[in-house]
Amino acid sequence: MKLLPAGDFRARDGRPAECAAWRLDEVLAAILIAEANQRETRYVIDYEHQTLRSEKNGQPAPASGWFHTLEWREDGLYATDVEWTAKAAAMIEAREYLYLSPVFTYDKQGRVTGLLHVALTNNPALDELPELQVAALSRLVSLTQSVTQEESAMDELIEQLRWLLNLPVGATADDIKAQLQKLVEQLSNGQGTAAASVDLVNLVSTQQQRIAALSATQADPARFVSVDTMRELQSQVAALTTQLQGREVDELVTAALSDGRLLAAQEGWARDLGKSNLTALQGYLATAPKIAALSGTQTQGNPPADNPVAGLDADTLAVCSMFGNDPAAVAAALKG
Repeated sequence: MKLLPAGDFRARDGRPAECAAWRLDEVLAAILIAEANQRETRYVIDYEHQTLRSEKNGQPAPASGWFHTLEWREDGLYATDVEWTAKAAAMIEAREYLYLSPVFTYDKQGRVTGLLHVALTNNPALDELPELQVAALSRLVSLTQSVTQEESAMDELIEQLRWLLNLPVGATADDIKAQLQKLVEQLSNGQGTAAASVDLVNLVSTQQQRIAALSATQADPARFVSVDTMRELQSQVAALTTQLQGREVDELVTAALSDGRLLAAQEGWARDLGKSNLTALQGYLATAPKIAALSGTQTQGNPPADNPVAGLDADTLAVCSMFGNDPAAVAAALKG
């Protein structure tokens, strides 16, 4: 709804008297628009400027309409969100009222500085403002509402398709179309949209039957063991594995003790290593030298009690053997 014309303008009754003309341009309009955006209350459209006359005549000043948003266009300043009362709309549609008359402030040069309110009238001061067309406006509003409802329904459909196809929130209509095409190809076994469109319900039903059959097969107790049975078997296998490994460790350690690859003092260490890492024990024994002096003895590397080296432990004897030292000399040296 056009409120004020662009450029210089004057009233039909000769106003303004104090300057050549009123003036409104894009810069001045920007000030009015900014002021409107800051307002909490809407601008009123009354009847015959009763808002100005109410204080003198004591009569009420009912509204014929309201607006809040202003917009500058090439030919002037517009209100873009006018809401008429039912009474005023009926009077305008019946052509009982046809014009607007704005009330505004201006400076000494005639530049418009503020918009106060607007009146519905049949005797406007400005010739530049067009006739009101509520009927056309009503049809436009109805059409806009219809388009908005259709867009809302389409947005809801797209959102539902995103959910159905497990697509992200930002998926576009093209993304949905591509995903639907993939689904059609899968349901039709690659026969394309034509085959799928013939009987999509039957295709979906067939897929559901296949899923049900597969689920029944997977749940057949005659073909599959229970979880508890599987866990029991796993426990038995683990116990047998530990038992066999223990026997192998025992055989390896016994053999190594008999041929001198292990000393009696190393037996505990070797058995622990074999339990935790049999491969490591096997590798160690494969490279360990055999101590001939210990092989075949009944003391397994521990000297008799009356032997001069009886005071030496197994580790010291092993060191003497590896480095060629005389155990008796070492024992004497330790005693001295």
